[in-house]
Amino acid sequence: MSAIDDFHYALEQTEVIVPPELRLNTFGTSVLKYYLITEDMDAVDLVWVREGSIEAARPQIITPGNMAKLMLEGFGAQAARLAEAVSANPQRFAFLKYGFTVKKNDVRVYEAHEPVDAVIAQVKAAVAAKADPLTAVIKGVDDAWEVCLLKFTLDLALASGEHNLRDLRDRGLL
Repeated sequence: MSAIDDFHYALEQTEVIVPPELRLNTFGTSVLKYYLITEDMDAVDLVWVREGSIEAARPQIITPGNMAKLMLEGFGAQAARLAEAVSANPQRFAFLKYGFTVKKNDVRVYEAHEPVDAVIAQVKAAVAAKADPLTAVIKGVDDAWEVCLLKFTLDLALASGEHNLRDLRDRGLL
């Protein structure tokens, strides 16, 4: 399998088992804890559990005017027309930029010698007992576990964006 195939396979196989209960903070940094569970493809009933954290910085507002300037760098006339349309309708467009730091130095790896479903059930129970609303359980692909983690992070940012924009509008910042 090629590297691009591995990448697409990892994206397709990423499954959020337990999503965080809270969205990313609008006005501060969010620190999410994750448990990423992967099955070793070369051994029967060998499962890896990676535990770590992801830090999401406060989203930054990119105004339509700034977005238009960003869009024009290296693009042609069609991009210029789109940038003009965005600038002419600032009330319709708001963009957020999220900054993420995946703290790999916080990653701990545990080995389990059980079927993957049993390990998932154990991790879910442990997470439920802690009742941390910023913890997620993710199932992914072992060889490309970082791709799975990044997909989860980007999906979370997309899911949080609508709420973050509403918070910013409610405070008159947009």
